[in-house]
Amino acid sequence: MPPVPLQAFIRDPAPIPYRITVSISARTLKLYNRGRLIKTFPIGVGKILTQTPKGEYVIVNRQANPGGPYGAYWLGLSKRHYGIHGTNNPASIGKAVSKGCIRMHNRDVLELASIVPNGTRVTITP
Repeated sequence: MPPVPLQAFIRDPAPIPYRITVSISARTLKLYNRGRLIKTFPIGVGKILTQTPKGEYVIVNRQANPGGPYGAYWLGLSKRHYGIHGTNNPASIGKAVSKGCIRMHNRDVLELASIVPNGTRVTITP
């Protein structure tokens, strides 16, 4: 299946003032509003065999209380099967232990989900 261009997920990117950057090495997620840093969150990332994918994505869907190990909230990315989500294992934050997703403390993912809409750009860097 060919990759879907980011623009396919965004009707009009101009009205979304938010942007998220994820640093795999620093294990941080940063939230920006109109280019100004709003908050930095600690995260867990993919382990060596199931690394978090680097690149440019957008949030395409969301679900509260998704069940399983995904904690309080799921923010799905335009890279299929990957997302930003809570965790039922808060000790995993700050570590490389996931299957590639970005883990956050439940309170943090709930805060993030209450702010950013679908279509928010997410940049994941090494």
